Amino acid sequence: MTNSNPSPKKPIRWWPGILLLLALVVAIAWVRLQGEWAFQKRNLTTAQIVIVTGILLVIWWTFLSRAPNRLRLSITFGLAGLAVLSAALFRLRGVSGDMMPIVEFRWANRTLPDATATANDPRKTTPAESAPRPDFPQYLGPNRDGVLPGPRLATNWPAQPPEVLWRQKIGAAWSGFVIVGAVGLTQEQHGADDCVVAYDLRTGRLLWRHADPARYDTVISGEGPRATPTVVSNRVFTCGGTGILNCLELAGGKLLWSRDLVAESGGKIPQWGYTCSPLVVDDLVIAHGGEGVSRSLFAFRIVDGELVWTGGTHNPSYSSPILATLAGVPQVVAFNDGSVSGHDPRTGATLWEKPWGNGNVVCAAPVIAGTNRVLFSSGYGVGAELLEISDAGTNRQAARLLWKSIRMKSKFAHLFAREGSLYGLDDGILACVNLTDGSQRWKEGRYGHGQGLLVGELYLLMAESGELVLLRPTPEAPNELARFRVFNTKTWNPMALSGNLLLVRNDQEAVCLRLQLAP
Repeated sequence: MTNSNPSPKKPIRWWPGILLLLALVVAIAWVRLQGEWAFQKRNLTTAQIVIVTGILLVIWWTFLSRAPNRLRLSITFGLAGLAVLSAALFRLRGVSGDMMPIVEFRWANRTLPDATATANDPRKTTPAESAPRPDFPQYLGPNRDGVLPGPRLATNWPAQPPEVLWRQKIGAAWSGFVIVGAVGLTQEQHGADDCVVAYDLRTGRLLWRHADPARYDTVISGEGPRATPTVVSNRVFTCGGTGILNCLELAGGKLLWSRDLVAESGGKIPQWGYTCSPLVVDDLVIAHGGEGVSRSLFAFRIVDGELVWTGGTHNPSYSSPILATLAGVPQVVAFNDGSVSGHDPRTGATLWEKPWGNGNVVCAAPVIAGTNRVLFSSGYGVGAELLEISDAGTNRQAARLLWKSIRMKSKFAHLFAREGSLYGLDDGILACVNLTDGSQRWKEGRYGHGQGLLVGELYLLMAESGELVLLRPTPEAPNELARFRVFNTKTWNPMALSGNLLLVRNDQEAVCLRLQLAP
């Protein structure tokens, strides 16, 4: 006799899902408590844990949960449909400095304004200025150190806020502005063209544009060029995102000569694009070469672009070289992929070299901290080192480590040294360390991976969020004074200040601010 009664339905098997969720909570809590890990590592590890756990939860629910077929398949296909809908509505526009995803609607407008309309906009007029302003002719200013002697800026921004002279959309790039006379220059991506663009400083009117058919674009690092122009006399030197080194006339943008750094070096485009802002030393312009050739520096004659020398034994990094005099010897100081080094500006010969880092990306510029001392810093858990340079005979120098500290990890923001202290963004948090031994004086104020300029005793900091912050940092405290909202999106670009006119930008907009002066 057969049993006609159906077997009882088994209950949903909940325990694997509950265990996975508990494991998720414990794993995330453990990762977030790793204080010595860089924020980027914590965020990436958290994302990996969430993704893997999510996949396991879907597998459990679909195949192992014993849920009723209709309920099980409805939720599984519902999640799949939600994923497809999200992909249709949104796109990844990049990541923050801490590797957090930034998304936008797919129909978000990236169209650039018409150049004629910009030039004829009647709102873009300002009073003529009779007093000359100092130039800001290269990355990080006249001395390539992010330090300016003045002017004396007013600090009561609630009563005297910065004045917006003009604001307009521009092409994508992580380049900064330079200012020479009444001209502001930057680099932008316009469709398939990597461009150098000149604007009227007071009005934002387009003066000229030089375009090269080249494009660098990745989801994580963003679109467009990432170096800042260098202006010497009537010549503009630029390096595009794919390694096109140009020499242009300042007056009208006429191309004088051009070199392909990938072809010249025999290497390849660096993973995150070319970021080196050209350095001009006497009659040479110096830039990084390509990856994979173990030669970091290439020097070209500014008259005709002829290659004069190559230097270094390591791949280039994403930092820009500087000119300094250390232990009485003029030299090009280079922050390379795997080393730091000093080179004879005339020949490229290595004066000194020291291993660096843990294999992660190097972006911040070197900091001169005395007549014979230079400091380097990088993110991703590496920190800072202060080196003392001394004579070693036979046209060589020695680099001695004075201290190493995990308390100042600059991902790409420039640091500055003043009166025995080092200031800057330590993995996105403003910090101060003792230059004597690298010990931390203070660390507070999470501004993200932005950029700053020291102006007299004041520090202008463009936070990653697009907010301009005014501080008066001392060895005792950061002393934040005021804030002014400029942008509402990620801002990584360095600033340029000429007199009291500040040019700021990100990958979408450019703004000229008039800062009020102290009486």
